[in-house]
Amino acid sequence: MSAPPEQPPLRLFVYGTLKRGERNHDRFCAGFASVEEATVRGRIYDLPYGFPALVVPAEDVHAVGTADYVADANLPHGARVRERAELPGWDSVHGELMTFGDPTERLPAVDGLERFRPGEEGFYTRVLVPVTPASSGEPVLAWAYSAAEGSGVYLPGGTWPA
Repeated sequence: MSAPPEQPPLRLFVYGTLKRGERNHDRFCAGFASVEEATVRGRIYDLPYGFPALVVPAEDVHAVGTADYVADANLPHGARVRERAELPGWDSVHGELMTFGDPTERLPAVDGLERFRPGEEGFYTRVLVPVTPASSGEPVLAWAYSAAEGSGVYLPGGTWPA
């Protein structure tokens, strides 16, 4: 019997209830391989439901998530972050860049929490965007859950909870 094939590491940017110390972290993000403070370009809104929504500029979206979790986890590795122009009116949204070794288990679970279904409309879409880790300051590509438009209370400081 052969060992299962190794899965590519999954990079996920979290900014709300999946962050360490927040209510969904232990259930969905326990067992991360690494975590560090990071930012994305966007806007964050505090929703009345007890969680936030991130909106990112369309120019920063490199890909939209699919049901092929291994391919999605592979996509950021070796890919280059496109040159990014200044975009007035966008903030640095603060969160955490997490790395996991189990994309085929992790992505379906988090997609379910965020009610993201590939190919269907929903509140959140899983998008591949440039994320800037605090340690290096050099953007890398990672998956994040983004809303199509802002609603709720805009948080100009870029951090949830405010």
